[in-house]
Amino acid sequence: MQQWRRHAIHCFRLNNVCGGTGAGDERPGVPKRKRALPLTTADLVLLSLLAERPLHGYQANLELERRQVRDWAGISRPQVYYSLEKLVRLGFLRPARDKEPAAGPEREVFAVTAPGRSALADALQREDWTTERERPPFLTWIALSWLARPGIFQMQIQRRRNFLKSELAREEEVLRSVFEEVGHRYHEAVWMLKLTIEQFKTELEWLRDLERDLPHRGPANNPEYTHE
Repeated sequence: MQQWRRHAIHCFRLNNVCGGTGAGDERPGVPKRKRALPLTTADLVLLSLLAERPLHGYQANLELERRQVRDWAGISRPQVYYSLEKLVRLGFLRPARDKEPAAGPEREVFAVTAPGRSALADALQREDWTTERERPPFLTWIALSWLARPGIFQMQIQRRRNFLKSELAREEEVLRSVFEEVGHRYHEAVWMLKLTIEQFKTELEWLRDLERDLPHRGPANNPEYTHE
């Protein structure tokens, strides 16, 4: 299996005889209701992956690793199995027929159902995908850096530059690997990598400007503060 080089839950039954959430399941005359469980990023990534072809949990983890999905989505190995069980309970995944019997729970193959594809499509329409801002730790550090000891600012800038150069080289190598597998430039993996590469290049240019301006650093000339 080719690797994109360095980028190439239990859902508990609502059962509460004392009332509260899920109490309706136990009261005569009260219709049972399904609680809508929000789909997490891990759920959506897994649905998307299995929409390509049925997989079992171990295969899904291997493919997520091969594609370096964890560079852009937070999904751990335990989350894969948690999401598999959750999505099956929601009716978004179903066991898929396989030529060989499953060798344990980790090897049971699952496929996406029609409701699963619909739920994924609904989630992809949410506005928050396009309106949320990231909070990069390095920007937080910049805001606090005026309190750093002498010489630390320059040291951290150099560390950041070294990291960006390393990541840039890695992403460029990954892009070449993806091109080999995809065969064209009209693919989401290509678009994502090109954006990441441009972001690294832009920040490296910004660091050069920052070092040029550093000798002129000073406090605000007209500071304003809140008052009661």
